[in-house]
Parts: sequence; C-alpha cells; structure tokens
Amino acid sequence: MSNTEAKIERIEGVEATYSPEDNKLRLYSDTRLDSDTYALVKDAGFKWAPKQELFVAPKWTPAREDFCLAIAGEIEPEATTLAERAEMKAERLDAIATNKTRKANAFTATADTLSHAFEFGQPILVGHHSERKARRTQERMHDNMSKAVESSRAASHYLYRAESVQCHADYKARPDVRARRIKTLLADLRDHQRTLNGYAYALEIFQANISNTLIMELVRVGQIGIVCIAPHGAWQKMVDGEIDPQAYRLDMIEKLTRLVKDSIAHRWIGHLLNRLSYERELLGDVARFEEALTPTILQAFAREHGAEKPKATKTEEGSFKLESPVPLPLHLVGGTSTKCLSLSDDAWRDLMQNTGYQVPAKKTVKPSILNFKAETLDFENQYHPGDMITYTQIELTKAEYSAIPSCYRGTRLSKCKTFRFKTCLDPRKRQPGQYPQWVAVYLCDSKTHPIPDSLQNEEAKDAA
Repeated sequence: MSNTEAKIERIEGVEATYSPEDNKLRLYSDTRLDSDTYALVKDAGFKWAPKQELFVAPKWTPAREDFCLAIAGEIEPEATTLAERAEMKAERLDAIATNKTRKANAFTATADTLSHAFEFGQPILVGHHSERKARRTQERMHDNMSKAVESSRAASHYLYRAESVQCHADYKARPDVRARRIKTLLADLRDHQRTLNGYAYALEIFQANISNTLIMELVRVGQIGIVCIAPHGAWQKMVDGEIDPQAYRLDMIEKLTRLVKDSIAHRWIGHLLNRLSYERELLGDVARFEEALTPTILQAFAREHGAEKPKATKTEEGSFKLESPVPLPLHLVGGTSTKCLSLSDDAWRDLMQNTGYQVPAKKTVKPSILNFKAETLDFENQYHPGDMITYTQIELTKAEYSAIPSCYRGTRLSKCKTFRFKTCLDPRKRQPGQYPQWVAVYLCDSKTHPIPDSLQNEEAKDAA
C-alpha cells in the first residue's frame, strides 16, 4: 500500500469511476470533504470541476487507481459518455452566450435611449448649467456602448467554445484518430515491456556465476540497466569493502526476480491492453491474414508488442517458432513466462487477429529504370492526363550526369508505364538567350538494357 493509501480510509458517500473514452478517473462525493481529505485528493492529482461537481484526474495511473480503491472501495464504470459530457458542457456554454447576448442588447438599448439627448446635433453648452448633466449622459452612453461591445464579443467567444466542444468529441470518435490513438498505446506498451526486458536481462547476468570483479564493473558502467534499483553508491562501497559483491549479487537476484514477476510495469501493461481492446472494439474487427506467413511478418508482429529481438524460424513440421533472448510478452504466450513460442500457421493468424495486428500492405514497387538508346521517349503529362510529352535523348557519361544538380535531373514514367528513364536539363552549350530544355538521357558508360518489348510494339504499330 502506498503512502497516500496509508493515510486515508474508505469514506462513505464517495464513489470512484473510470472512463476508457478519455482515460480519466473521477471522484463523486455526497458531502463536502474535510480539509485533510481534500489535501490528500489534491496530492493524488485530482482537480475540482465546479460545473460537474466532481474531482477528476487528467489520466489513469496505478497510484491514482490505488487511491480511488482506498477512498471509495471500488471503481465503477463512468455513467456518462464523452458525447454526453460534451453536450452538457455545450449547453452550459450556450446558456452563458445567450445571457451575454441579452446583456449586450440591454446595454445597446440603454445607450440608444441616452443618445436621444444628442439626436438633433445639440452640442454641449460649455459653462451652461446643463453642461454637467450632458457630460454625465455622454459618459453613460459611451460606457453602455463599451459594455455592449464587450458582452457581444463574450457571447461570440462562448458560442465558439460550445461549437469546439462538440467538434472535439466528434474528432476523438473519428476512425483515423482512433487508429492513431491505438498506435500511441502500442508505443507505450513497448516502453513498459522494454522495462521488463531489462529486468530479465539483468537477472540472467546475475544468475550466472560471475566474479566479484565483473559484478563491480557491471555496476560501475551501468550495462545491465538496473541503476534505478541498485543501492546508491554501491560500486564505491564494494571498492571500499563495505559491501560484499556476492552478497550484492544475491540481493539483486531477489529484487529482480520479484520485479520480473510483479512490478509496476505489469500493471501499466494490463491497463494498456484493456485500453487497446476497448479502442479496437470500437474501431471494428481486424481482418484475418490469409496469405502465406513468413518469418519477417511474425518478427514484426512480435516487435510491435514489445518482444526483445524476436527471431522466427520454420520448424520441420511446417509451423513457425518464435524465440527471444528474454521471456516473450505475457499477453502473447497466454500468461506463461517462456522464451519460445511454437504455433501452427492458423494459430499464428488467430493470435494476430485477436491482438488486432494488421500485416502492413506491400509497398508499390516502381518500374525499373532502363538505360537504352532511342531517338525520343514519350511520357504522359501529369497535369493533363492523355497528353503525351516527347523528350529528345542525349548521351552523357555517368560522371557528367552526376555533376548536374539533383534539382535539374530525375526520372519519368514511360508512355507504356512499364519502365522509367533518366531525364535532365540539357547541359550542352546553347545560344545566348535560349533556355535549357528537358531531355532524356542515355548513359554511354553504364550497362545497356535491351529495348523494352512494349516500346518495340508501339514503334511497329506506328510504322504499320
């Protein structure tokens, strides 16, 4: 139990809720909290939302979950949805905007009434007994007009905020936004899994029968990723003889064994897996991968879920075996600590579908760049589809072509769309006042390819 939990007991009338839509914890209280309890709630990261009459934390953390369990006994699902809360907030802002508009109209009407004293161009008579009253009337008129403008601007501001609240709720529910949120959750999952992998690496090192000198060297350079749990100044104390390296080794084995099995990273991973399941359910079912599996596909799948240097190989039975130097993520191996997982092709496909993994689509391969002699080469105008542009071909060496700035050379897709050819601005000498023209290029000192069949067929058709 954390320090915060130790200071507080369960309070009657306090309820805790969690919303997976915005990943926030909320506390509802029937009565006003005393000053000590209020200070504990604030220290736990909760803020008072006066319009909603509740305490809200910006995001879930294990410590805040423990605090909610301590003060409320249990955490229930949030009763209101993100859309409902957005609608309620928009209604409050609309009501404020309506009130500001009403005040603006009242100030305008008052200013208009006061302006009647000057409607026929009657000037203020300086030194006359009416001057004082006229100037007060003028000041009141100007003051009401200023307040009317201020209230009108405030009304526009609150209307804009009301619209923004609804737009934000709709934005968070968009499929593309949800897909990006899933990518962020997977990145967080890998970060916490990397922490567990570091603990496993360090445990294997200490479990080996290593010498005192090696223990001191590992602690000194921090190569085993355990600086955060090692005693402060452990290396210097071992040098001074205050700590026995082997005793330190046994102590670290005990700590690391406990951390590998049960650490704060496990709670974060469990929470992130629940959030991923929720987001994927709303996003829709993931299509089952039906194409042929390869080691590359399985390794990419394992890496996305935090596996450390996974290696997939095909077994003699025809199935695939996935191995890692440290235990694989628990949610991939059914909660058992193992470094090797062997499944049939169908089982691998089911596992990828159940965890929401989609094999990335293969990138479109561009046609090859061919180098052959031709008088002219045609390609389609990208701005006017159907129109063909013809480039005259010139001969250059590879060195001459490389000397041309990159912004003045490139490639074009042929008319038949089966190959590409090199192009550049004509580097040859030209008459004064002439602009360089784009030309096709044949590299005379590079490998020459045969003329494509598609180009020969077009030439034969044109000749016929």
